[in-house]
Amino acid sequence: MKKALLTISFGTTYTEARERNIDACERRLAAAFPDRVAFRAFTSGMVLRKLAQRDGLFIDSPQQALEKLWRQGYRDVAIQSLHIINGDEYEKILHHAHAWRGRFDRLHIGAPLLNDERDYGRLMAALQAQMPAPAEDERVVFMGHGTGHHAFAAYACLDHMLDARGIPALIGAVESYPDLQLVIARLKTQPVRKVHLMPLMLVAGDHAVNDMASDKPDSWKSRLQGAGYECRCWVQGLGENPLVQQLFVDHLLDRVPAEVTL
Repeated sequence: MKKALLTISFGTTYTEARERNIDACERRLAAAFPDRVAFRAFTSGMVLRKLAQRDGLFIDSPQQALEKLWRQGYRDVAIQSLHIINGDEYEKILHHAHAWRGRFDRLHIGAPLLNDERDYGRLMAALQAQMPAPAEDERVVFMGHGTGHHAFAAYACLDHMLDARGIPALIGAVESYPDLQLVIARLKTQPVRKVHLMPLMLVAGDHAVNDMASDKPDSWKSRLQGAGYECRCWVQGLGENPLVQQLFVDHLLDRVPAEVTL
């Protein structure tokens, strides 16, 4: 039986960020599943259109990838999401997989990065491995994407767990709770002089470059500087972190041995 490995991420229009993060995760997954032929899909229609128009680079959507695999004769398909939370983008994967229910003989779907309590502990260890060692008057602030989906609670949960473990880092989100205003209010209650800004995103793409680290007046760096903090930005996606890569591998290993009933 022909076996496929389909890795699905949101995608990015930043070539170097794609190579350093998405490609790195895909290579790690391919090495863990050498009996499978590797394929890629992006869930962001905006990213897919821009890559096609700007670069002539055509990448499949999840629906296109699944149809391609079917037509090429693959009947055992392992899908791994590179998304951070169980939000809208991950649900796109489940939606398209359901549409192929019963057509593939085996269909396995690995969970996103933060799926259960154990994942939070492992992600915190991964974050500590890539964080600078802050002085007593320094903190790390991670910028997550955020979502209107009810899975937005994952960001606040991770923030709470970091605090409970005494890790000098806070979590904020661009599009949901906890926002930067709340992060700054919390920093004001502590003797903080300097903030290290880091993305809590798979790829250090547009949000990291523009919303976090740019000199635009509404960027996180500018707003933190305006609040009186020295800032250093680390434009590095989670996909570069070997511990994060292994989390994705383990999530798929959790699912591959048995068939998934959709």
